[in-house]
This record gives sequence, structure tokens and C-alpha cells, in this order.
Amino acid sequence: MSLFKTTAPIIITCYKRLAPFLEKEVTELGYRVEETFATGVRLRGTVNDCIKLNLNLYCASQVLYSLGTFSARHPDDVYRFLSKMQWENILADDAYFSVTSNVMTATVNNTMFANLRVKDAIVDRLRDKKGARPSTGSELKGAVVHLFWKDDRAEIFIDTSGETVARHGYRKIPGKAPMLEALASATILASQWNRNSAFINPMCGSGTLAIEAALIATNSRPGLFRDNYSFMHLLGYDEEVYFNAQDKLESQIIEAPKMRIIATDHDENAVTNAKKNAIAAGVADMIEFGLCDFAETEVPQDNKGVFFVNPEYGERLGEISELEETYGRIGDFMKQKCGGYYGYVFTGNLDLAKKIGLKAKRRIEFFSGKIDCRLLEYELYEGSRRV
Repeated sequence: MSLFKTTAPIIITCYKRLAPFLEKEVTELGYRVEETFATGVRLRGTVNDCIKLNLNLYCASQVLYSLGTFSARHPDDVYRFLSKMQWENILADDAYFSVTSNVMTATVNNTMFANLRVKDAIVDRLRDKKGARPSTGSELKGAVVHLFWKDDRAEIFIDTSGETVARHGYRKIPGKAPMLEALASATILASQWNRNSAFINPMCGSGTLAIEAALIATNSRPGLFRDNYSFMHLLGYDEEVYFNAQDKLESQIIEAPKMRIIATDHDENAVTNAKKNAIAAGVADMIEFGLCDFAETEVPQDNKGVFFVNPEYGERLGEISELEETYGRIGDFMKQKCGGYYGYVFTGNLDLAKKIGLKAKRRIEFFSGKIDCRLLEYELYEGSRRV
């Protein structure tokens, strides 16, 4: 029975605090989310559904298709269960596959050992049934099998993504402390931006926020920038299904002729790299790049939208004192130049955020790596708030 047409549980993972935005994306694609949790959502579907999900989602990390659950107290229990599964109907004789895992059980203090037992079970099964030994390795370039094991409950998945889809594939030059593409998308989706008005992005760095804004505004999906997924290396893969999904990505791109995206930075290398990344993403003609201090950034007075900035957070004392002034200037700039806009400051330093001198309307929680961050939303009134 082909996994591509067999309905089973699907887990779509994401970085912590992105789940609400992932859930909305999945629902908008026409799927019913059965459960939303801290790092993902659960639904049901086929591997063909996983193809669509991999290609379309901005906020996802991995799309996992469940092959079954079982009880396990020891890695040998994992081996016994997996060696009975019909891997000969899932992986080709000459397959290359990798094993990843998330193991949280007292009986295993080295996840590599659990991975090894998964690999051994699959290899032994295929050698027994087909007389061929598949290739294995750590590179996620072929099929990927994922083990989730917590306490005495385990679940085995095909990771249909392979390399994470949280990195959207266009960014060739990451620059200094780059923002993960999925996180950038989520912060934009969390904002009040209507995808047609101005998007002003000073301190643009490698251009991730501006590029993701352009992609979202034109409904250009991450699947446009990638040509290898784990699902392509499974038995039963029909490339016509994939090509049809790719064609749909192309056909659903829309124009945004009235929108202006302005991205600036004071670092010439950053602007150069941002332009290169925008070219790779196919949106260079949509973004107006500039080399200047952020306070010199143009703020259009028609079709007002959002001011979006991701300043440094600071780690050393000298940096903090300099950044206090920078955050204060950000507040002044929003007050003086951005009337009628929504202002957004993404930061991992709430003490510095106090220097902005404005009261945030919303504080939306995110993580950037392990840093506890906030997206601060400011409603920037034109003139006096009172009528």
C-alpha cells in the first residue's frame, strides 16, 4: 500500500512560538488541524498531502508522516518493532537514508545509539527481504526516518522534508546574526500589515525581512526555491504530483504593483548581500535598497503600512550603552516620521526596548534560537490621538 495515498497522522513541526501562525497557514491550505501544541500541529493526510505542505508553508520546519506508534523501554524494543515493518515497500533496494531522532527517555543517554538501532533494523530488514544493503549517512539528501521517543512511548515517522523547510532556500549569503526565514515570516504574519501597503525595513542586514515581505505579498511560496525533499526518495513517488504542485505555486503568484518595500542599512556589505539574496529570491525588482543611517530611511506618506526593524540586542557592556542610544533614536524616528504607520520592533532585550519611549500596543512572544524575544507593536498616530 503506497504511503502517497494512505491517510495517517501528520506532524508539522515549527520553532517554539510559531505554532499559532503555522496552524493558520495549514487551515488556509484546506486542512483540518486536530491538535496544536508548542512546537507544531497534528493533522491527517497522505504523503501526497505532505508534498503540498512542504512546498507551501512559510513557518514550518519538518513535515513528518507517521508510520506507527509502539511501546519502548530499551533501544532493542525499537529494533524489534522496526525490523517487522515492511521497509521493502517504502525504500528502494539502492536507497540512501538517514535517521534523525528526538529521544527523551531515562534508558538512553546517547541518542546516537537509538539512531543506530533504527538504522540496524531497517538495514537488516532490507537485506533479509531483498538481499541488498542500502546506504546510510548523516546527510539529509535522501529518505529520512525520524524517531520520536518519550518515556516508554515511541513513534516512527518518514520525515518528508529532509533538510528543514524553515530555511527557505534563497539566502546564499546569511550575513551577521541572520534571522531565520520561518521566524521572519511568522513575525510578518503576526503584524497588521495588509500585504499591499508600504513595508519599511531599516537595519535590513541580509534582507530577510524585506524579502519575506515581498514573497508573502506576492503569494510566492518557499517551495519555489528548492528541488530536493525526502519524499522524492520513497517508493511510489510520482514526480507528476510534485510537478503539478510546483506548477500551482507558479500560477498562484500575484502582483502587488502599489506596494513599496524599502530596505536600508548603514553597512555597504550588508546592502550588497541583501541585494544578492533578493535576486536569488526573484524579488529584487520589488525592493528599494538604500545605504544610509536608519534615520535617513524614506517613509512614504501615501499607502502607509508598517515600519519593521530588528535591531541588535547587545551582549557586551559597551554595546549596550551604544544600543540604548540607538533604541531611543528608533522611538524618535517612529514618533516623528511614521505617523499613520504601525511600528514593529523585534528584540531579545526588553531593557533596551524601554529606551524606545513608546508604549507597545501588543507584545508578541517569539524565540530567536534560544533567545526569548518580543515583537513589539506600536500604533503610530498622525498628529494628536484625540480628534
